[in-house]
Amino acid sequence: MNELPQAGYLRLSQILGNKKATPPTPPIIPISKSSWWEGVKSGRYPKPVKLGPRTTAWRVEDIRHLIENGI
Repeated sequence: MNELPQAGYLRLSQILGNKKATPPTPPIIPISKSSWWEGVKSGRYPKPVKLGPRTTAWRVEDIRHLIENGI
């Protein structure tokens, strides 16, 4: 698992990983993008925060809570 910052926001590519990045970003939660969005819609995963018109992110605290309580 990646080391999470103490506070801040994570973009979806940081949570789910990005094989095409240089260097590749390993996933914190290894699921597909469609499964993630389905989980957000159903309430299984935390809701995102809009930081701008084209910028969506998740609070680190919410992701940490998700991991600690078993995904």
